[in-house]
Amino acid sequence: MFHPPHPESYRDQLRAFLREDWGTQDWTTAAVPDRPMRAHMRAKAPLVLSGLPVAAELLHIVSPSLGVAPMAKDGDRVAAGTDVLVLKGSSHAILLAERVMLNLLQRMSGTATLTRAFVDAVAGTKARILDTRKTTPGLKLLEKYAVRCGGGVNHRMGLGDGILLKENHIAAAGTIAQAVETARRAAPNLLRIEVEVERLDQLMQCLALPDVDGVLLDNMDLDALREAVRLRDESHRTLFLEASGNMTLERARPVAETGVDFLSVGALTHSAPAADLSLRLD
Repeated sequence: MFHPPHPESYRDQLRAFLREDWGTQDWTTAAVPDRPMRAHMRAKAPLVLSGLPVAAELLHIVSPSLGVAPMAKDGDRVAAGTDVLVLKGSSHAILLAERVMLNLLQRMSGTATLTRAFVDAVAGTKARILDTRKTTPGLKLLEKYAVRCGGGVNHRMGLGDGILLKENHIAAAGTIAQAVETARRAAPNLLRIEVEVERLDQLMQCLALPDVDGVLLDNMDLDALREAVRLRDESHRTLFLEASGNMTLERARPVAETGVDFLSVGALTHSAPAADLSLRLD
């Protein structure tokens, strides 16, 4: 079961997207008769579906009287040629919603489909697939929901959801130990602290600090990742290890097999190809 964000959290964005698309007037739709019609949204290629509740909310904004019947659910693997949504009602309302609705579902389903490919690539290992904050402004909530539809796990939704001390934070603080000490003193008790490292000696510093909950291993090769896991396990620390950097589908399984806990993949939200969906009026 994938719980979508509450519509109130993205309803204003949907209205803004519609205003942007419509401009002052949709002259094309106004030029044709408005009559009751039926429309089918169809997958034109295999995909993992994400965004049906968003589509339903968008259609309700355009016309509350539109009938919306999902033929699948978010997270489903959908074959080419499958109807995923059937609409009934005003042809004008359907045409006014069409492009924005398709754009959102194609983007969200593209993210879910790519996420599922990474999840499948690491199946059988203990590693889980994480997203990043490399999201589209205004679409973060929906893109991260799409990651969950694909079987992935959300990292921080925003800066307030956790502490990730990256190289620039450490440079500003002076040392890893100083950065961790300052963060623990300033932040709420329940926030976890993760530190980004590029070398194994930096990992050793983190293992010696009790306030570190996790370590992001940035752009390390497979030998270094395996050694990082060994050092963590020998230290008897329960902190998690996250591998990041140049995370392609081809590299995902070898990285997962090193024993790390997470693979973070920026491409899920910044480079996923749009899924192929179409809408046709009967």
